[in-house]
Amino acid sequence: MTSTAAISGISAASADSAKTLAVRAKRMKQRRQMFDLIAVSYLIDTALLLIYAYAGTISFGNVPAYFACAMVVTGGNILLSETGFHDRFKDHYLVVPTVAVNMALVIGFSFWMPQVAFLFMGSLFIIFSMASLRATPGQSLLCWAAMTVALAGLFLFTDSPLAMPHGSLLERIATWLVLVLTIGRCIFIGMYSSKLRQSLYNRGAELREAYQRIEELAELDELTGTFNRRCIMRMLNEEIDRAERSATPLSLALIDLDWFKRINDGFGHPIGDEVLRTFAITIFANIRSFDRFGRYGGEEFLLLLPNTTRADAEGMLERLREIVAELDWTAFSPGMKVTLSAGIATTATADSADTVLTRADSALYTAKEMGRNRIFAI
Repeated sequence: MTSTAAISGISAASADSAKTLAVRAKRMKQRRQMFDLIAVSYLIDTALLLIYAYAGTISFGNVPAYFACAMVVTGGNILLSETGFHDRFKDHYLVVPTVAVNMALVIGFSFWMPQVAFLFMGSLFIIFSMASLRATPGQSLLCWAAMTVALAGLFLFTDSPLAMPHGSLLERIATWLVLVLTIGRCIFIGMYSSKLRQSLYNRGAELREAYQRIEELAELDELTGTFNRRCIMRMLNEEIDRAERSATPLSLALIDLDWFKRINDGFGHPIGDEVLRTFAITIFANIRSFDRFGRYGGEEFLLLLPNTTRADAEGMLERLREIVAELDWTAFSPGMKVTLSAGIATTATADSADTVLTRADSALYTAKEMGRNRIFAI
């Protein structure tokens, strides 16, 4: 037994480990997608800087310097992510440190190359758009406050002539491209965000459907598809309370398949199971939408008939008895015949589930004593 428990423990631990690895792999993939987007954005900025260099706004030496710094920052993030460093923290995306490093990069180059500061100011929009995909409200406020302080230092405490180049035609084209591509990247990030939200929504819908299915399975009898005993008993109590509040009659019937043990013994349990399923489907197809039908135990079933008097209940059960008796049960096995007996009880003032069920059980016993294949009401 100890050995079995140990094996079970090892299996459970292995399953948990596999699940953890799958979750980490998914997070890593999502981070990689974000860092790839950042890298592409830096490549676009590098291309724009190259145009400014051709226009004579900045020297060509500044372009590879910016590209190298951008790739070091992005490559460092990717390396840390791939090695699992991010997974050590509650925030698996390290939003604040990532924003801080990238913000320091573009503001630093704004100070170094004020002639094209307009380009780097546009990069701030990209950085914060990317951060908004994963940042909490608190993280967003913290990053915004840090940006405010950094820009205050750049604008108020330096004499750098922060410019938007537009002197020559090539500079105007480059500046136009900066504006257009910055807005385009923000739109793309918005589309990416919308896709993430849709994915989360779909996943939530799938989880709700799965939860609903679990609830349904918890209420249904596995063999017959009817309500199980726990569920039908809860419904009985609810219907009794409703009948008392509305002063309307409530009848119920305990139904038993006659000589069902003989069916199991003579034709086999698989055939017996098919008989129970067919019986349940037949009853379902011939009761009202607000009636409740469940398996009480074995071959016994409980049918709740709200707003139904004893006389009406007798008529309904007699009709069901005839339908079941007239089915061609020989399709399951030659010579097979299936009938039912039922005991009916109608609730009275101050009745409980136990008292009314006791009367229904007594009525069912009487129906069997009278020869089976009949209905008896108390």
